Amino acid sequence: MSIVLILIAVIVLLVLWVISVQNKLVKLDEYSNNALKQINVQQMSRYDSLRTMINSAREYAKDVESKTIIEAIEARRPVQSANPTTEQINENEAILGQAMRNFNVVVERYPELKSMELYKNAQDEYKKNEDQVRVSRMTFNDTVTKFNMQTRMFPGSVVARMLGFAPKQYLEEDKAKADIPDIFPDKQ
Repeated sequence: MSIVLILIAVIVLLVLWVISVQNKLVKLDEYSNNALKQINVQQMSRYDSLRTMINSAREYAKDVESKTIIEAIEARRPVQSANPTTEQINENEAILGQAMRNFNVVVERYPELKSMELYKNAQDEYKKNEDQVRVSRMTFNDTVTKFNMQTRMFPGSVVARMLGFAPKQYLEEDKAKADIPDIFPDKQ
């Protein structure tokens, strides 16, 4: 009789442990999904700020090349999704990064544009959104690290595999940002 009770207690403890691991995995999965959605929303806000800057530049964009750049930027709207994937978020980053680089080419041609109040406000809003995206990307990658550790470390990995949890993909760093020249070269 005591062996049966011990066996039942072990089974109950094992079931409770599996439930605990499953709950932790679900919680971490939801945190990472939420972080991706937040990034998507912030990317769209950043795009809206860019469009405001573009609208303020329209009156200055007198040459064909500037008009073409502005039209190309507006045509490349980031993907907005209720359930974004890391691939979509990375693609949106690439779209917005390239759009901003192209737009900066236009702005450099029209220095008076930089003094417009509407442009300044939109630029400040863009920078604020850029910072929010950066923080959210770090939050997402931190959450993914915790989730991936839970899915890969024994004995939680056994439960994760049984319940269909697989490691998540990290958000990539924008490779174009790595090409930015060093403005503080080493002093000699």
